Amino acid sequence: MLILHPNSIEELIQVKFIVIKSMKKTLLMGAAICAVFAMTSCKSKESAYKKAYEKAKAQQETVVATPVTTQPTTPVAVTPAAPVTTTPAADYSNVNVRTENVSLVNGAPLKAYSVVVGSFSVQSNANALSTTLAGKGYAPRVVKSVVNGADWYRVIATSYDTKAEAAQSRAALESQYAGAWLLYQK
Repeated sequence: MLILHPNSIEELIQVKFIVIKSMKKTLLMGAAICAVFAMTSCKSKESAYKKAYEKAKAQQETVVATPVTTQPTTPVAVTPAAPVTTTPAADYSNVNVRTENVSLVNGAPLKAYSVVVGSFSVQSNANALSTTLAGKGYAPRVVKSVVNGADWYRVIATSYDTKAEAAQSRAALESQYAGAWLLYQK
């Protein structure tokens, strides 16, 4: 055990103050050096700006304005053309058709080509769209298809025997149901 005399405690306190003072001096000196480096490294180089300014001014002085010559214009009489009406071709051979095995959930039996306006993984959503279509005068059908092991409920707005009739119907329905497509029942 260490026994301290009153004289030695005073000496210890004095040593402590000296150490603290030297630490403060070192800390302040380090902070001052950091501040000096920070201020000098962020200083912009005036000569670089001056060189860029002089280069831009020299380029501006070398640009010579070229004279613009105008040629006399003569007025031209414009007659409006008659409006042209076009009728889409009745060839629907290039219309894409998906082929799927489907089973009828509700509605009238399907014909060979059908126009699908909605596909849902939940049957109640398909039934809701079917009800909306019935309110608009269509004879909708809901069919079930299995795709990659998942059940899909397709809502069919119209069904036809020929591809051309189904394609015409799809073209009419696409304005209301974007993404409508043709289904060929296997």
